[in-house]
Amino acid sequence: MIFDEKAVRSYEDWLKSPTGYYVDSREKKLILDLLAPKEGERLLDVGCKTGNHLFSLRRAGCDVTGIDSSPYMLDIARKKLGNRVDFHSGTPEDLPFSDNEFDIVTLIYCLEFVENPQKTIEEAIRVSRERVFVGFLNKYSLTTPQRKVKGIFHSSLQNFGVWEIIDMIKSNLSHTSIKWGSVIFFPLGWYPLASGLEKCVPVTKNPFGSFIGLTFPVIYSHMTIQDPLKEALKAGAAGEQRMPGTAKEIEK
Repeated sequence: MIFDEKAVRSYEDWLKSPTGYYVDSREKKLILDLLAPKEGERLLDVGCKTGNHLFSLRRAGCDVTGIDSSPYMLDIARKKLGNRVDFHSGTPEDLPFSDNEFDIVTLIYCLEFVENPQKTIEEAIRVSRERVFVGFLNKYSLTTPQRKVKGIFHSSLQNFGVWEIIDMIKSNLSHTSIKWGSVIFFPLGWYPLASGLEKCVPVTKNPFGSFIGLTFPVIYSHMTIQDPLKEALKAGAAGEQRMPGTAKEIEK
């Protein structure tokens, strides 16, 4: 889904409203608490939209990159952040980056808008070397229907529950450990006055907040220049013919 100019303006207006500002601040706190970013880590925000989350992630010390399929979103993001962020145009299901290129990859309100959520998670795992964060609108929260008429959320978007996302992650990394939590438990009309009540509700593994965040580690796999040689030597030892490019053939 590519946002038009009207949708982008609606999203920006929502973020500037008192309710939107508070909701956004709670979500950002959950993201940072779960991710625990370190100074100098390379981070890719997939579906970065207007760069809203890149601000807080950059302030946390990350070297940030953003990618989005909407030219309107990217135009605003570039005006906000300039050359402090490396921006790319592209789709979440086919990221134009190398394997293990980033320490952290974030998918924040991204899966709702893609055609293939499973493939999007697979791509996030592929380009990450440390950990991935997934943040999404919880279809089982009582406050979610209200949020669908605010900002960029619409009733036609894909909806997920926490166990659906966990199943997608486990289908790629069956033994990974997942940390998760949620925020925004009350009707939107209560905020920001209900901030005291909001902070009294436990966040960790709470399935009722309208925004759920999950983070999980990715096992970094890399191939050194010696690896193809080792495989070739094994093949040569097993048979009579040596494979082209092996160390023994080069010695000839």
